[in-house]
Amino acid sequence: MTLKLTVNGQVREVAVPLNTPLLNVLRNDLALNGPKYGCGLGECGACSVLIDGMAARACVLPVSAAAGHDITTLDGLSQNGQLDPVQQAFIDAQAAQCGYCLNGMIITIRALLNHNAQPSPQQIRAALEHNLCRCGTHVEILQAAQRAVVINAAAQQEALNE
Repeated sequence: MTLKLTVNGQVREVAVPLNTPLLNVLRNDLALNGPKYGCGLGECGACSVLIDGMAARACVLPVSAAAGHDITTLDGLSQNGQLDPVQQAFIDAQAAQCGYCLNGMIITIRALLNHNAQPSPQQIRAALEHNLCRCGTHVEILQAAQRAVVINAAAQQEALNE
């Protein structure tokens, strides 16, 4: 069956079985490398994408459930060559070791900021509690998330001033 998906602002057509995991379509058919295959069970967060601005686990989401929705991957967060504030915060805080979990961490924080522009440290921890980092960069990840709140607020203020 051919489905139309809106991915990173572009309408794309894919011919796949309806129950194919969205992650497989994104990586194999659309060559998007942001979302990663981690556990395959929706438990680690490496495969996270935004569906209409909310974090979703692409490894367990059938592609048919994503059709008709705006899908944003890590690859599509930057706009006009400018990194998303969350991406910039993770770079500034050097919040990576192996980097495998970063897709899920960044997508999760972006989703949080989409719905709560000023989350508390406790809300950030709660949002990230189901994202796994096996390298132990949790301290840096939390620092990056808190920095993202500040950078995001500044970016929103700048957009209002334009």
